[in-house]
Amino acid sequence: MAENSAESSPLTKLRGELDNIDERLLDIVRERIDCCVRIARHKNEHGIPMMQPHRIGIVQERAANYGRAHDVDPDFLRRLYDLIIGETCRVEDIVMGNSPSN
Repeated sequence: MAENSAESSPLTKLRGELDNIDERLLDIVRERIDCCVRIARHKNEHGIPMMQPHRIGIVQERAANYGRAHDVDPDFLRRLYDLIIGETCRVEDIVMGNSPSN
């Protein structure tokens, strides 16, 4: 169905708003990964193991609690954090020399 000009302007504005939100979200994910790199360097310098299972549980539960408090599906946020944590663990492994960089 083709958009007419009356629908297009508000829709275009909303899509622009969504694009801005997405860019901020991606910037925050990048900031989180950068922070994890600094954490990995600290762990490496002080002989702290990369994996901290109790910390993963804390982060996932905090995300689920946020979901419950803000009407966002807690299971969705747990799954989202599974992906985020998986990537940050991969990056930490590389920084700590536990895995190849490719």
